[in-house]
Amino acid sequence: MPQFIDTRALNGDARNVAAREAALQQVSWPQNLAPPTVSYVSHGHVAIVGPAEALQRAAKALTDSELASITLVTTQSALPHDHDAAPDSADVRYIACAHPHLEGYLGAFHLTSRDGGESLSQASLGRDHFDAILDLGTPALLQYELPPPGYHRVTQATPLEQAVEDLQACIGEFEKPRYFQIESDLCAHAGRGQSGCTRCLDVCPADAISSVKQEIVIDPFRCHGAGSCTSACPTGAIRYALPTPERLDDYIARLLATYHGEGGDTAVVRFLDQETQTSETTEATGHVLDVPLEELGAAGLDHWLGAIARGAAEVRIVMHDALPPSLAHLVHDQHAQAITLLESLGHDPRRLSLIDAGNTAIRDALPIVPPLGERLEAPRPHGKREALNDILDFLAARGTPSEERVAMPEGAPFGTLNIDTDHCTLCMACVAVCPTQALSSPGQSPALQFQESACVQCGLCETACPEQVIALHPGFMAAPETRNHVATVKEEAPFECISCGKPFATASTIASIKQKLADHPYFAGDAIKRLEMCEDCRVKDIWHDMARDPNAQLKV
Repeated sequence: MPQFIDTRALNGDARNVAAREAALQQVSWPQNLAPPTVSYVSHGHVAIVGPAEALQRAAKALTDSELASITLVTTQSALPHDHDAAPDSADVRYIACAHPHLEGYLGAFHLTSRDGGESLSQASLGRDHFDAILDLGTPALLQYELPPPGYHRVTQATPLEQAVEDLQACIGEFEKPRYFQIESDLCAHAGRGQSGCTRCLDVCPADAISSVKQEIVIDPFRCHGAGSCTSACPTGAIRYALPTPERLDDYIARLLATYHGEGGDTAVVRFLDQETQTSETTEATGHVLDVPLEELGAAGLDHWLGAIARGAAEVRIVMHDALPPSLAHLVHDQHAQAITLLESLGHDPRRLSLIDAGNTAIRDALPIVPPLGERLEAPRPHGKREALNDILDFLAARGTPSEERVAMPEGAPFGTLNIDTDHCTLCMACVAVCPTQALSSPGQSPALQFQESACVQCGLCETACPEQVIALHPGFMAAPETRNHVATVKEEAPFECISCGKPFATASTIASIKQKLADHPYFAGDAIKRLEMCEDCRVKDIWHDMARDPNAQLKV
């Protein structure tokens, strides 16, 4: 019996292969010609920390090493007696320290006898720091998923021989890219003494992010560029630099446009990192377009959904076992958010999937659903939230968005506010701290406005409200008419100064202040009327009173 070949499928595959090759040849990956860098300088002064027996094995392995000095820090009470195994070519010192404390990075490790205690590098070498660390103890001195450069530890994955080899390669001057940019004006972490978003602090696998005087600070020397913070940041205040979000989105758009322009019709966009790129031995099939990221966290749901809006039938994010657990958790969380968004907008959730790097059958499978009939053509705005809103509006116009608010995974930056308008005094404290202008005032008359599409649920307004009348209400509203509408939450006529007639507050604000200060001796009697005066008339009235009654000066 003859076997038939579907020539339409064969021709279609050949067309996709040609389209893919054309796209890859014509569209180059965005490269920064001179990316900002940070530099490390190490002279080879090393500290090896652990029990005495382990120190001796490491010392034997370092025979004939070119390290400038070796300080063996035993975590036992007694120093080792056998010094014969120590390498002859390095200056070797012994120190006993039961509870060493470590912080720093390559070329600048501070090892102390306890948190803030005696410097062991000063005691051993008369230097302010060690250049590198070999940790042989349990538990580890640094328990980060991605420890800083220059910190080496013996594990099942890294035997002593490998750790020693890595340690000896730490001499010299080294550079690495500065992976991020920070736009503090967009940050929702804090404002006017109030605390808000902590998403970047919660996800960094290198513990390189901290809050200093209510401002997010990233240590570029400890940062590994995992990208977790940039994907988790709801406002785009932390931006990945290799490449920037705009250049990455532009690359995806041009790749898909060229692919379709050359006759391709079943594009699958895969997001994968360097680990996956180096481990793959076979080339992807004709319908698969790879986006080769420095790290998987460099792209988030805005780029994934953006690829669908720009013509990809499906998007696949390639996972692997070597991902730091916190980064893997973030990708799963972003995926769950994106799936909920797709479903609420009326699109097939199979357009977006997480796949295992080793599963080539799923990696190369044809898409289950066809691409959208139209493609988003507009370039990506600079703001992350604005870019995401453009994508959501595009998908809503080509889907069947739900009219009901949809529950999102915990911590998702989508939602509205519940405001008790009866007790709101329009003091505008919430407007002053809102980093995205989701809350605003028109300025012409006392009024509070709210736009849901701009709200990232940071909570600053909730904590800043002196009347405690604001509460977060998480969830995604798919209908763009509701989500993008600038609604007037409350509006009042301005309160006019009883002396000069100038409007300076609202009636509810004045009533609230009078109630709170009713028992204050400074506003006893007729003085309570000063609260109904503008700031200029209030000062004038005080001076007139002092002129009439000199004894009143004693009360000032």
